[in-house]
Amino acid sequence: MEREFRNPLPTVDIIIEINGGVVLVKRKNPPHGWALPGGFVDYGESLEDAAVREAKEETGLDIKLVRQFHTYSKPGRDPRFHTITTVYIAKAKGTPRAGDDAKEVGIFQRDNLPDNIVFDHKDILDDYFSNRY
Repeated sequence: MEREFRNPLPTVDIIIEINGGVVLVKRKNPPHGWALPGGFVDYGESLEDAAVREAKEETGLDIKLVRQFHTYSKPGRDPRFHTITTVYIAKAKGTPRAGDDAKEVGIFQRDNLPDNIVFDHKDILDDYFSNRY
């Protein structure tokens, strides 16, 4: 009997600090709602390069990575696939503009986060705002 090998998919998410808040994108594709900018790591791409690319594609911002924040790996964190995300904190200047699979972009503070935050991004933001890691 041949065994099927399946592995989690690597992703990155970016907490972009700008103008006293953090950038979230409203997703065009399911699951619909607000999310941190991010996405899948391409074959042959580093996590850091993926974070810079995804931030640019979804927000139009050129970011400067500050540090790696934490890795999240619960199998149910993304309803579509088993993913493992490495989250980065980054800084940016300018005005974010929705691009790629983002239909809207906003800058939020801890006390005005939108209600419909998808994946486990509310947990990630709670960890970030409470200085958990």
